[in-house]
Amino acid sequence: MPVITEPAALEALRRQDPELAEVILGETARQADCLQLIAAENFMSPAVLEALGSPLANKYAEGYPGARHHGGCELVDVAERIAVERARALFGAEHVNVQAHSGSSAVLAAYAVLLRPGDTVLAMGLTAGGHLTHGSPANFSGRWFDFVPYGVDPATGLIDLDEVSALARAHRPKAIVCGSISYPRHIDYAGFRAVADDVGAHLIADAAHPMGLVAGGAAPNPVPYADIVCATTHKVLRGPRGGMLLCSAELADRVDRAVFPFTQGGAQMHTIAAKAVAFGEASTPAFTAYAHQVVANAEVLAGALEAEGFAVTTGGTDTHLVTVDPAPLGAQGQVARGRLASAGLVLDTCALPYGEGRGLRLGTAAVTTQGMGEAEMARVAVLLSGVVRDVFDVRTVREEVRELAGRFPPYPAR
Repeated sequence: MPVITEPAALEALRRQDPELAEVILGETARQADCLQLIAAENFMSPAVLEALGSPLANKYAEGYPGARHHGGCELVDVAERIAVERARALFGAEHVNVQAHSGSSAVLAAYAVLLRPGDTVLAMGLTAGGHLTHGSPANFSGRWFDFVPYGVDPATGLIDLDEVSALARAHRPKAIVCGSISYPRHIDYAGFRAVADDVGAHLIADAAHPMGLVAGGAAPNPVPYADIVCATTHKVLRGPRGGMLLCSAELADRVDRAVFPFTQGGAQMHTIAAKAVAFGEASTPAFTAYAHQVVANAEVLAGALEAEGFAVTTGGTDTHLVTVDPAPLGAQGQVARGRLASAGLVLDTCALPYGEGRGLRLGTAAVTTQGMGEAEMARVAVLLSGVVRDVFDVRTVREEVRELAGRFPPYPAR
């Protein structure tokens, strides 16, 4: 199966539905023509893409291997067992559920296992970097449970476990959630476990962002500490968009029932097969080197952005994430993101703890997959600064970005 950047790609779709084929080809060109600095995005390998686009997408497979509600599942059962066993070995988990359609649906399933509507939950506040599933009133979590938010130290931007402990003792939550969408430092899972044990709470680790770094040995593993770990299979892990849950053997049946039939229907077998391929790739020395390079690139990017005048939250990063306040450069987050997008520098905004306006959230996973290193990150920081300050000609920067992206294509010609 050719990669969509190759001439033979989308041959059938071009004939049957040229309008949609043009959309896909256009998006392929956009990804190759810009710098993808969105922290939640990455480039799947051609092998993962092939599994994702395989005829396994045709198979209906409600249930689990050996206990499906449809016939003809013998081979997709093998695919799911391979995915589960590879994930178990990769993360050292007694049980893994690979059917979750997304990180959010994984969190929903974890709550279904450990909580009941009305229970109190302690989680990172949304303004400090918590996810929508950590208590947003627009999300099921904020409507069904009583969330108490913890934040970060105003001076350092770091999680204060003493504050978390004090809140836990005051509110006696049924569960504590540790994890964030924009916290760039390693999370002290052992410390959170101690707080949870102190008040008799369950511990849920939402490790959607760092799980790929965990696979590559570049971040601490939450599996030994949390009752349930929720994660995504894309981001740094470089798999297909989807989720997974990791837990002890004791919780295995409850976790599986919470995914199916409680919160989801039939498994997406093509996605599960693609997850299996990604887990296999993540178990290699090449991926270990990649994960450490992701962090090295982020550290250089953070330092260079600080030198350019950005206010870097927490003073740096331990992960693929870099979060900054562009206000010292004369622009708020939304304005800065718009300027940068016009120059082909694609990133997100994020909440700023105890700050006004919004900051910028960057990630180095995708550009590292493309083969970029510290030298490129230092130059990217200069481009980011010049565009945000509005002192660089955007068209000139756009050409440099195009040239840089062209030297490091996400899918080199084979």
